[in-house]
Amino acid sequence: MIKPVLRTLGLSLVGLSCLIGCNSGSTTPPPAGSPTESSSASGTKNSPTSSEPTKRRSDPKPLQSLARFREVASEAGVQFAYRDGQEAGRFSILESLGGGAAQVDFDLDGLNDLYFPGGGQFTPEFRATPAAAPLFQNRGDLQFRDVTALARLQVPRSYNHGIAAGDFDADGFPDLLVTGYGGLTLFHNLGDGTFVEISGAAGLDDTLWSSSAGWADFDGDGSLDLFVAHYVDWSPENDPQCPGPTPDQPREVCSPRRFKGLPDALYLSNGDGTFRNASVDGGLRQPGTDDDGQDKSLGVVIADLDLDGDPDVYVGNDTVPNFLYINQGGQLKEVALRSGTALSDRGTPDGSMGVDIVDFNLDGRPDIWVANYERESIALYRQEKGSGNPGDVFFTHVSQMVGITNVGGLFVGWGTAFFDFDRDGDEDAIVSNGHVIRFPSNSEIEQLPLLLENLDGKRFQNVAPIAGPYLAAKHRGRGLAVGDLNADGRVDVVISNVNEPVALLVNDSADTNHWLGLKLVGRSSHRDAIGAWVRLTTSAGIQMHLVKGGSSYASTSDRTLHFGLREVTAAESVEIHWPSGIVQTLTQVPGDQVLTVIESPAP
Repeated sequence: MIKPVLRTLGLSLVGLSCLIGCNSGSTTPPPAGSPTESSSASGTKNSPTSSEPTKRRSDPKPLQSLARFREVASEAGVQFAYRDGQEAGRFSILESLGGGAAQVDFDLDGLNDLYFPGGGQFTPEFRATPAAAPLFQNRGDLQFRDVTALARLQVPRSYNHGIAAGDFDADGFPDLLVTGYGGLTLFHNLGDGTFVEISGAAGLDDTLWSSSAGWADFDGDGSLDLFVAHYVDWSPENDPQCPGPTPDQPREVCSPRRFKGLPDALYLSNGDGTFRNASVDGGLRQPGTDDDGQDKSLGVVIADLDLDGDPDVYVGNDTVPNFLYINQGGQLKEVALRSGTALSDRGTPDGSMGVDIVDFNLDGRPDIWVANYERESIALYRQEKGSGNPGDVFFTHVSQMVGITNVGGLFVGWGTAFFDFDRDGDEDAIVSNGHVIRFPSNSEIEQLPLLLENLDGKRFQNVAPIAGPYLAAKHRGRGLAVGDLNADGRVDVVISNVNEPVALLVNDSADTNHWLGLKLVGRSSHRDAIGAWVRLTTSAGIQMHLVKGGSSYASTSDRTLHFGLREVTAAESVEIHWPSGIVQTLTQVPGDQVLTVIESPAP
């Protein structure tokens, strides 16, 4: 194993579905320039006549990319599959969501470990019960061992979906929050390799069906708070019979349109390891004051979208408009419709699952990325220059402009993340796809993943078919997380599937570019530094990366910021904007290392 060069700057280190109902019947318009009608009669303008020579199409250029990913889960010792309980024959909407994945260094040995929500099953009385969620410790050289029992990790309290890792008590050791049907489970990392379940003692009294969650310090008091995304009001008692497409296919998974949405929740830290529900006081939409049933949330990502020093929240909703909460001094103001990020480019709600925030075109403004249901394009919202007034952010839907719609409308997108797989200075995207119903008519249950290579911030091309056997095959994909698992300077991917083994994709891409990894440790800011952003300058250009909470679908990626440097061996400057407002600048930083940066005290 090639070990990273670890350096520390600072004075001291403080401690170490869419578902289904997304199936709205909407269709993707034909590409620009394509015929909208056809005729079989000769001589019409849509068919060549005998006097008109047929133009010969040139052969398309073969797909080319340096992308190479090798699936190694089994040989690495990561043998696990999320289970949805389908063997009970219930085919409820609960089974459709699947689970996420986490890359998190729980034991602080410098190597990313893996944690997976496990799903659940049904009793004969139709009660949803939880499955175990395993923890795999990274032993180096791409070898893992299951340490769930050694770590004293109990089975989560509920049928489980998501994982949000964060150091809520700032002791240096990341804690694990698991979402699911029936409530939250919080495992406190004791720092000795073990965990203790403290959900009730911490005041996390949530009992609603939660999908994703994300940590951030919303009120600026130095402690991590929690945003919880809730889905719909399904229950064993509210489980309608939805017919299948034919008599011999009598039952289908119900659309989310058959259910009311559940309000999302905001838990603020009390600073003593406990939390209080501040959903109303914090500004979240509430039933009775807003449109009832309009929260059907599946994905959440938290970052400083307007670069004003506090974390904002984007929520991907299923079949209803998405939410964008801009943080104004601890108050979350919902501005999605006004900002242009609530709807598709057709002005209709999408079935949104996975989400991310990235500066895809290197213009210094964070953009929003959303994986959607079939017959709906992945949405890329490009942030435009704002008015300069607080809370004013404006976006343009540019998926067609940058080639995203070229991948077609047959995918049901879930986990997704941006990362620079070839270290060329712009961030590429990966999407895990898989259907949610039993008898889809437009596409298959198992679906191909997407690996969208960013071509200098101008266009994207799907290179998954030539990037390795796993990416060229179909799966029932759900959540995914990214991070450098073997400490070789290349970002790897782990994917959770439904009733199919998880995948561990090692990045073997054939580039020779240099790189720089940054681990940020807050002091005046909260320790995890979620909401920070970094501007890196080299002779090859300027990049901006953000430290995020949540993101993807129900997953947690490694928060180390990985910059591709191309042929450049050092960064001329690294400008870190901490959530506290402190701006810290480093100069002439050598590449090909992971650098730990501790927030400097205020001048």
